Amino acid sequence: MALRAVIFDYGMVLTGLPDPAAFEAILQITGLSAARLNSLYWADRHAYDEGKVTGLGFWQKLAAEAGLSLSPAAIEELNDWDARMWTTVNPAMLAWHEQVKQRGLRTAILSNMGDNVHARMEREFNWLGRFDALVWSYQLRLAKPDPAIYRYALEKLGTRPEETFFIDDKQVNVDAALAMGMQCHLFTTIERLRDELMAEGLDAELPLPEPAPVSQT
Repeated sequence: MALRAVIFDYGMVLTGLPDPAAFEAILQITGLSAARLNSLYWADRHAYDEGKVTGLGFWQKLAAEAGLSLSPAAIEELNDWDARMWTTVNPAMLAWHEQVKQRGLRTAILSNMGDNVHARMEREFNWLGRFDALVWSYQLRLAKPDPAIYRYALEKLGTRPEETFFIDDKQVNVDAALAMGMQCHLFTTIERLRDELMAEGLDAELPLPEPAPVSQT
């Protein structure tokens, strides 16, 4: 069955690496080591993505677990830097999305996403409106790899799993999509995406992305 749609993850697929300046700002405000911050940050991130806590609640809980006494203004600042950290872009993948649209396929973003990061994205990125469906986990109280959120995205697109190509940077999320019958790619670089599309014979159905430009130093 021919492909009719592509579902993109957001973070580390349509975006670039997390903004290092934002991460450094968070380190300075908290006074934590990078290792300690990362341990606390990822321990509760899934709950944030599922909408069980707000962005402010996430940072209040992290501060409490770290034994920090931070003012409400500092918590607000941490929440803001967190959103900035995840609003970088991957121009090569955004360009490929446009190629996919021009080929006539439907597109969606399916992202594990918290409220405050999403709010900043809405302010910063007018290209979100180019997607046919936008699925944010916190709004549904569901997050990948729960099969229910994949089914919701497919319903929004109006496509069957076998008609849909899914791209994510986390193996557990790719495995869940594969189990539903989607064709998938574990994203690392746009060059590897291009190579895999050709290796799997999918270049007949999907445009080949252009390699990312090499920076000149």
